[in-house]
Amino acid sequence: MPYATASDGVKLSYQVRGDGPPLVLLQGQANDHHWWDPVRADFEGAYQTITFDYRGTGDSDKPDEPYTTRGFADDVVAVLDELGVRRAHVYGTSMGGRVAQWLAADQAGRVGALVLGCSSPGGAHGFERSNEVRRSLAQPDRAAATRALLELMYTPAWLAAHPGPYHTVGDPRMPAYARRRHLAASAGHDSWDALPAVTAPTLVVHGTDDVFNPAANAPLLAERIPGASLRMIDGARHAYFEEFREVASPLVLEFLAGVSSSGARVP
Repeated sequence: MPYATASDGVKLSYQVRGDGPPLVLLQGQANDHHWWDPVRADFEGAYQTITFDYRGTGDSDKPDEPYTTRGFADDVVAVLDELGVRRAHVYGTSMGGRVAQWLAADQAGRVGALVLGCSSPGGAHGFERSNEVRRSLAQPDRAAATRALLELMYTPAWLAAHPGPYHTVGDPRMPAYARRRHLAASAGHDSWDALPAVTAPTLVVHGTDDVFNPAANAPLLAERIPGASLRMIDGARHAYFEEFREVASPLVLEFLAGVSSSGARVP
């Protein structure tokens, strides 16, 4: 299994599939690269897809020390450097969208096009989930809490038709301390002041019925990032990219193709 080495020596497991220009796929909080398993094939025909396991997840090292979304973005750079990729498109969902924001703001020359899915700027300007949602996820009955998370991710009809396994409810191999570190990293995210520095062509995508990461965050991002486009997927919850795959994947592919054909090519 291939690994990249972060600037602090942490080993980062990565995965490469498909052919074409490079496309980095960044998953949500406390999840490994399997988050993308249900939809990854949608992109492999046109792109070389690159995923990695965040520190604390999957086969990457799991140091018990503070994590940040900006630090995760630095880890992405370490993976790209290991692969010899100078520039790539980046598609981040949930916390992966927060990581992608830092990557595009701090490493503008490394990002061809940017897609931010079900994400948020965080901080004082972002819209936080309600206390009701927080309580549903914090209940001591873990089975009930997992069910609550699934219902935030998917509609009841989709859950009834798809009994699992589910790839968006966390990496089961994570130690408890790493889960806490991921939660703190996502909660501490605040990219508001950095977003105007994003120069990559940007698409913001969000489900209209997402209350896990409130849908009101989508227009905030689109307005804050110069020239960004916004697409809301009607009826979708947090895992729009999976349940509404037939809408979301073509939407992202069309956007990426348009960026490439407009001259912002990714070598």
